[in-house]
Amino acid sequence: MPSSPVAVVTDSTAHLPPGPARRSGVHVVPLEVRLGERTARDGVEVTAAELITALADRDVLVQTSRPAPVAFAERFTALLDDGADAVVSVHLSRELSGTWDAARVAATEVAPDRIRVVDSAAIAMGLGFAVLSAADAAAAGAPADAVAAAATAVAARARVLFAVQDLERLRRGGRIGAASALLGTALSVKPILHLHGGRIALLEKVRTTSRATERLVALAVAEAAGPGARLAVHHLGAEERAEDVADRLREQLPDAAEVHVSEVGAVIGAHAGPGLVGVVVVPAGT
Repeated sequence: MPSSPVAVVTDSTAHLPPGPARRSGVHVVPLEVRLGERTARDGVEVTAAELITALADRDVLVQTSRPAPVAFAERFTALLDDGADAVVSVHLSRELSGTWDAARVAATEVAPDRIRVVDSAAIAMGLGFAVLSAADAAAAGAPADAVAAAATAVAARARVLFAVQDLERLRRGGRIGAASALLGTALSVKPILHLHGGRIALLEKVRTTSRATERLVALAVAEAAGPGARLAVHHLGAEERAEDVADRLREQLPDAAEVHVSEVGAVIGAHAGPGLVGVVVVPAGT
């Protein structure tokens, strides 16, 4: 039987740290990635190394897809049958994926009065921190509306910043406009992007990878705006740079509540490409 009367569900793009994920009891529905003829569940059946190998092979088509509504319907039904009074399902930005809509369709079919579906307008730990806050509220006995509100409040404060080697994969996947992609690739510029209104937008252009690292740190410190911030550093095939960013953040933000480091899964990695380094910042609540 669920430990809380409100069960919390998310998707695999949240990239929850293993420890907090286990303690929170969050239920994760994976997206899917196709590597040539193979289809695998994100975060379950494909590793970052396998993705990087596939992306390097021009003969292998890499694509991603949302979970089918039936996957959410089965999970929602099981949780309600297992004793949950309600379900709060929190997902990556609807501007980036159809995952939120798949969950919404499933909720309508299963029990629309008992399931809340939240668009975080974020991704990675921008979503993950929102989900963990929802789980904390649920564990404290909050009703479904308050659990959903806890997720929404954290997601609204989250800032997602990231640097990629180029924008071609984001352009091909429709995650960024052609004009921004052209600007980002001109003269070997290293683009720094962010989420704005749930969409990926070009924030700055710098000339070198080292400068991109410096700017990510500076921007994250500015967004933290004081003690108590929660931070996560993500990467794909760039562990050394990610650890460097995390070390700089810990040095410049000694009063941060936490700084996680993790490699992204196959779905985010398929669109961002190897060399991705990103920082998620959630300033302390007011």
